[in-house]
Amino acid sequence: MEKKVGIVNRQAPHGRSDAREALDLTLALSAYNESLSVFFIGDGVYQLLKKHQADVILQKDFQPMLKMFDLYDVEQVYVCATSLQQRNISVEQLVIKTELLSTEEIKQRLAEQDQLMSF
Repeated sequence: MEKKVGIVNRQAPHGRSDAREALDLTLALSAYNESLSVFFIGDGVYQLLKKHQADVILQKDFQPMLKMFDLYDVEQVYVCATSLQQRNISVEQLVIKTELLSTEEIKQRLAEQDQLMSF
């Protein structure tokens, strides 16, 4: 039986390397694990906003790699509805399709994972 692995994104997309490292790990693990779930919680939801202008702050834009989730069969992508609401972000503003979950549903899905990696 394959381990359920969850990758939790809690950091804003730029200023630290956490978001990029989480994305790199997600794509790498997808080749070996079909029970991979990706969570965007708190400031991590900012990673999903369309039209980042990373070049303005001299950063590389990694958002095109988010669109590769489909190509890599990363299908279990969850975003916290409360986090979006608190930041006044709508689902239409997100760059990829995600499953919107309540805080309680997020907690439940996190508890189902055999291993969690938080960024």
